[in-house]
Formats: sequence, structure tokens, C-alpha cells
Amino acid sequence: MRGRVLVAAGSDSGGGAGIQADIKTITALDGYAATAITALTAQNTLGVFGVHTIPPEFVLRQMELVLTDIGADCVKTGMLATAPIVAAVAEGLERFAPAVPLVVDPVMVAKGGASLLAGEAGNALVERLIRCAALITPNIPEAEALLGRSIPDRAAMDGAAKDLLSLGCRAVLLKGGHMEGEDVTDLLATPEGIAAFTAPRLGSRSTHGTGCTLASAIATGIAQGMPLPDAVVRARAYVRRAIETAPGLGKGHGPLNHAHTVECSRTPY
Repeated sequence: MRGRVLVAAGSDSGGGAGIQADIKTITALDGYAATAITALTAQNTLGVFGVHTIPPEFVLRQMELVLTDIGADCVKTGMLATAPIVAAVAEGLERFAPAVPLVVDPVMVAKGGASLLAGEAGNALVERLIRCAALITPNIPEAEALLGRSIPDRAAMDGAAKDLLSLGCRAVLLKGGHMEGEDVTDLLATPEGIAAFTAPRLGSRSTHGTGCTLASAIATGIAQGMPLPDAVVRARAYVRRAIETAPGLGKGHGPLNHAHTVECSRTPY
């Protein structure tokens, strides 16, 4: 089921999130991962202690060389850091992959609280990438930042998912992990309606990189030709098992176990 996924995102020196998590996830799901690195971070399970951004023209050059040679069946973005890097990624897509589906994980803040997207880059993200995305995968804080309002409870998630869809993307996966409660509900919003995916919450501190991992798993499914709901189901199952079997490394929010395998067939939701 190999599918080619180009990821434009930042590097995580701790290996739990970012480019490292993306490559592990795509490979575990039998896809092919290529990368355009946007930033280097000095981080571990306790937080992000430094960020070094890559020159935008070099980000564009990475995309050009991959897309004109290897090609891609899906492009996924993660940490983009600055407005010029957002513009470089958008230019790369417009010039070299105009018809390739795009999954945007609007990475804004690290789990430890560090900012990963400069203020002016938020508007650029919406205007240049979200509007042309096949799917965006915000968590609750990211959705609140994109909409400029709070999403206080599960009842507010439906309206938020619809409003995010109105930004121009073709689908929204609004992740509910930040909501309180024994269950976690994610909402998949498309022009056809909203589907809810609910599962019991896992009590684990090994949750570093869950957002990157989920988005890359979905992008792999899209690259492999899976219908979007099926790609979401498989991705959620993959992330859940990765948390359940996490190695327990580090003193803070630990990494997942990306090396496990997951049944690729669709399961009920």
C-alpha cells in the first residue's frame, strides 16, 4: 500500500514529535516519507529549549528537488515557524504539486507551552495553506487561535468544526483531547456533515508527538488511496496503540511507540 508523503515540518531532537515522528509513522504504515525541514529544535520530553529556523529559500529548494524527482501522493505540513516559511511552502506546492492533497497540522504551541509559530504567521497559514488544504487537524487550543474564540466544551465543538470548515479547507478533524472527561471525541467535518470518533481516554504521560503522528498517519492513508474516514479510523487506532505501548522514556511528556503495527482494515466508529 505504499504512498509517497512529503512532510514540511520542524525537527525534534528528542525524536518524539516533528519530522522524526512523521518519518517513523509513515514508514510504520508502509508509506514512503520524504522531508522538507523548516526548523531545528533543541528539545526533550521536558520542553523546547531552542529553535533555529531554516532559510525559506532552502525550504523551497528541498520541496522542489523532492517533488520534481520522487514526487508525492500527499503533502503534510507541521511546524512552519514563520510567515516567510509558510510562503515558501505555499510556493512549493503551487509550483511543483498543485494537484497533490495537502494535510495541514496547524502546529502553534508545543506540549510544554513553547510557541512554534510566530504571530504574523497565523494569518499566512490560513490564507496560503489552510484555504487549499484537503484536511486540517487542529486541537482545541489551535482551533481557538484560528477562530479567535474559546471552545469551552463538547457542545461547542460542532459549531467550531463547521466554522473551521468555512475557512476554505475541504475537511476538518477537530481533536478533542484537551477537553475534560473520561472519553475523547474527535470530529471529522466535511461538506456532507460531521462524524464523531469517540474512545476512552488513556491515562498516560507518553503523549508527546500525538498530533504530528495522527496527521502523518492520516496523510499516509490519503497517499495510499484510502477514503478519508477510513484513513482517520486507521490513524486513530495507530496512535492509540502507540500510546498504550509507549516505552516510558524521559522525565516529562514521553514519546510514543511508533514501531508497532496496526490492522489496516476499517473498524466501526
